[in-house]
Amino acid sequence: MEPNSDKKHVWDKVNQWEEELLFLKSIIDKTELVETIKWGGLIYVYNKKNVIGIGGFKNYFAIWFLNGVFLKDEKKRLINAQEDKTKSMRQWRFTSKDEVNEKEVLEYIQEAIENEKQGKVIKPSKKEAIISELLENEMTQNPTLKEAFAKFSPYKQYEFLEYIETAKQEKTRLSRIEKVIPMILANVGLNDKYR
Repeated sequence: MEPNSDKKHVWDKVNQWEEELLFLKSIIDKTELVETIKWGGLIYVYNKKNVIGIGGFKNYFAIWFLNGVFLKDEKKRLINAQEDKTKSMRQWRFTSKDEVNEKEVLEYIQEAIENEKQGKVIKPSKKEAIISELLENEMTQNPTLKEAFAKFSPYKQYEFLEYIETAKQEKTRLSRIEKVIPMILANVGLNDKYR
């Protein structure tokens, strides 16, 4: 394998776990997941959907299950690393190669793939409906925009509203609206190019 810069970039972050992560990779290679590099780490995808990631930290190395909330986790292996932030991600941590039980790891990964095939994802909770007065104003003035916006799924509408309203300053919100109007009119979701 040529040590190209991309791969090197990933292994920078593994601290002392190179051998252990290569072992995890060899297990994951037995599944139908496809290895990609995202966010500077190794992510495994099924049908372009992120299923798991692996990485090394100071005191442990881990597999992330990006929709781990749906795993049955009968063996109680998974933890929610950031209780308040991550609703769906779960992490399985190891501190040595001996802790990696290949059969168990494969069972969990297969279940994660199955869940992905069934399209299990967390829907944004309804209570957090976001109102964007600025976008409402635009839509009042421009019925075509309003119609175009109505064609998006609630989730994609939510992404637009969240993107606009998370800006602290009004001028930023306005510039974000300028940016999204052509996308809405073209029926392009905010994150479509990443999906």
